[in-house]
Amino acid sequence: MGNNIINIRSINQVTKDFIRIVTSKPPEFTYKQGQAAQIAINKNGWLKVEKPFTFTCLPANDYLEFTIKTPTGHKGITNDLLLLQKYDELVLHSNIGVLTYKGEGVFIDGGDGITSFIDIFRQLKAKNEIGKNKLIFANKTKADIILEEEFKTLFEAAYVNILSDEKIEGYHYGNMTEEFIREMVTDFDKQFYASGGAYGQRGRIVLTQARD
Repeated sequence: MGNNIINIRSINQVTKDFIRIVTSKPPEFTYKQGQAAQIAINKNGWLKVEKPFTFTCLPANDYLEFTIKTPTGHKGITNDLLLLQKYDELVLHSNIGVLTYKGEGVFIDGGDGITSFIDIFRQLKAKNEIGKNKLIFANKTKADIILEEEFKTLFEAAYVNILSDEKIEGYHYGNMTEEFIREMVTDFDKQFYASGGAYGQRGRIVLTQARD
């Protein structure tokens, strides 16, 4: 696949550390659900600086969307994305990785790792197949949680939040430990999904942490 120039249609803040970028979609461009793309900023000094970002739209959409963590104090392309505006250009390089959905199970993640699952969740919603899937999501504070209302709507009672740095009524407090997961999950003969490589592991606990 050759490189494609894509134009930013909109860019907005989701939380204090996350932005959502919606761009044009090149004609006949395709990708698989669960993939990411190597992205560069189409400006002098940044063309050779590529970073992978996961698609958070659906392959059938007529646009591309990326939900990206841009923490303050970090240098690099993610921080420079904060300076971009509508109509600025990005360079879309090759697609990488594939996160495969293998059936109902438990999604476990923390912080920005959740972006790997967003397009899967939205595809399941579009097909009315959320079913008995469960999401256990770890963050530092409530303000760090992205798409909280969307996840509540999708998973209802099967959506679990745990906060490591803040005690709030209605949210679990502490770290994502094996003990906590065993409290939240009653059936371990199912798929377990976590960003970072352990995809679709049946009956296996995978621990993740909220990222800085």
